[in-house]
Amino acid sequence: MHRSNLVNIVIPVYNEGENFANLWQELTQFVTCPFKVYMVYDFDEDNTLEPVNKLIASGENRITLVKNKSRGVANAIYTGFEQISAGPVILVMADLSDDLKLIPKMLELYNQGYDVIVGSRYMPGGKIIDGPPVKQTLSRLAGISLKFLRHIPTHDPTNAFKLCDSQMLKSINLISTNGFALTIEITVKAFLNNYSITQLPATWRNRTCGQSKFAMFKWMKEYLYWYFYAFQPVSKLR
Repeated sequence: MHRSNLVNIVIPVYNEGENFANLWQELTQFVTCPFKVYMVYDFDEDNTLEPVNKLIASGENRITLVKNKSRGVANAIYTGFEQISAGPVILVMADLSDDLKLIPKMLELYNQGYDVIVGSRYMPGGKIIDGPPVKQTLSRLAGISLKFLRHIPTHDPTNAFKLCDSQMLKSINLISTNGFALTIEITVKAFLNNYSITQLPATWRNRTCGQSKFAMFKWMKEYLYWYFYAFQPVSKLR
C-alpha cells in the first residue's frame, strides 16, 4: 500500500525566533523524505517571522507562513490542518522538543496503512530528557492506563508528536478548544472510529530557549474529558 512520498508538517509558533535556525537545521538534517512546512503564527509582530521570511526570500519553497484564523495553540493547529487537502500531516513543536529523526519511519508506517503513528515517550526505548516531573507523571499514567484498561495501542496518547492521515482528521470532527487537549482527542477519536494506530519509541527534550506555552492545570479539565470519553464503545463502521 502506498499513499504519499511527502509529509506535511504543521508548526504553530509564538515568538520562537531564537529557536528557528536550529529547528530548520534539524528538519533539513533529519527529515530525509520530501516535506512541506506550514508555520502558523498569531500576530504580525511575532519574532519568528523575520528569519522565516529571510529563508523564503532566499528561495526556500518548502515552507509557507500561515496566519492563525484566531488566537491560541488549538486554533493554530486547526488552521494548519486546514491547509492540507490530502496525505499525511504531523504536528511539530518549534521548541526543538520532538524527535524529528522518526518522521521518515513514520511515513513508512503510514504507507503500510496506519492512520495514526505516535511518537511514544513511554514505550520501551522512548524517553524524556529534563521533563517537568508532575506533567511527566500524569501523562505517563494516562497513557499506560488507557493502553491496558482500554487497549488503545499506544503508551502515549497525549503526545502531540504524531503523524496522522489528513482525511481521517477531517472525518472525526475535532472540537477541543484548550491547547494540547486536542492531541489526546485525536488519539481517542481515531481509536473509537476504528482507525489503525501504532507507535514508535521517541525521545522528548524540554525546551532550552524561549518560554513554554503549556498550561497543564488550565487544560486539565479538557484532558480528563477526553480520557473518560475513551471508554465509549468502538464504532463498527467509519
